Amino acid sequence: MTHSIVGKWGKNLAIRVPMDVARASGLADGETVEVELQDGDLVVRRRAAHIRARQDAAAAAAEIVADSSRHSLGDVSIRELLDEGRRG
Repeated sequence: MTHSIVGKWGKNLAIRVPMDVARASGLADGETVEVELQDGDLVVRRRAAHIRARQDAAAAAAEIVADSSRHSLGDVSIRELLDEGRRG
């Protein structure tokens, strides 16, 4: 775990991000981040990373849908499989 010191920057407080943490997270100088409070903890989230994660998930979903056309369930519907899974 890396420690940082909170300092004053004008009328705001600032936290310096150590370079090794910035590099590992892909954080760049001037990049906009989201800051929020969750259960008393300060959470800093890279907006670009969040957008990229959504894009990656959408691409993966599209790939799964496209690949599903090559597979057959025979006479069994997805609904029947879901119902069977719920029964046991």
